[in-house]
Amino acid sequence: MKKIVFVTWFIITVILFSIIYINIINAATYSWGSRGETVIEIQRRLKNWGYYKGSIDGIYGYLTYTAVKEFQRKNGLYPDGIVGPKTLAALGINVGSAQRGYNGSQNLELLSRLISGEARGEPYIGQVAVGGVVMNRIRDPRFPSTIPGVIYQPGAFTAVDDGQINLPATDSSKKAAVDALNGWDPSGGALFYYNPEKTTNKWIWSRPVIKVIGKHVFCK
Repeated sequence: MKKIVFVTWFIITVILFSIIYINIINAATYSWGSRGETVIEIQRRLKNWGYYKGSIDGIYGYLTYTAVKEFQRKNGLYPDGIVGPKTLAALGINVGSAQRGYNGSQNLELLSRLISGEARGEPYIGQVAVGGVVMNRIRDPRFPSTIPGVIYQPGAFTAVDDGQINLPATDSSKKAAVDALNGWDPSGGALFYYNPEKTTNKWIWSRPVIKVIGKHVFCK
């Protein structure tokens, strides 16, 4: 009787560990149809290295699939188009950090580069205000809840669309990012901003204006 009980518990334990193991493997595997912050990071790195030609939208589609295959092929990995542990390691992505929306230093770097691309040449308070808009969007349920999610939301920022996000940040942008992350919001709670000399979008012109800083109009 004891032997039967032992064997039964042994089988149950093996099954449970197998389920847990499979879930862990699946959680760290990304393929066609996957979505989220890790996919954004996969796309960003592949785009920076010239493999990916699509938009950074966090959706694992055909262009991401073919870019992954090409990356795998050139890095001695099996070219199946699936981003598993080996491909993640080759990309230099820590899944835990990506799923949490980057660690602190990565958030700071990304926000700095966005501010640099969007507000280079603007007064310092205007640079902080751009960072403030990002932070305000994170707190608003209509937007993604992480810094990379907000920044890489399709069509959200010109600096992402034209590639300036990939350029090194200026020193003032780095300081502005720190201030924005620490809670300073010169924008007055703005969710949007625009340069009236460059913008033809009728919708953005219709937004209630909060204030003007430098060449940017900050609005709700």
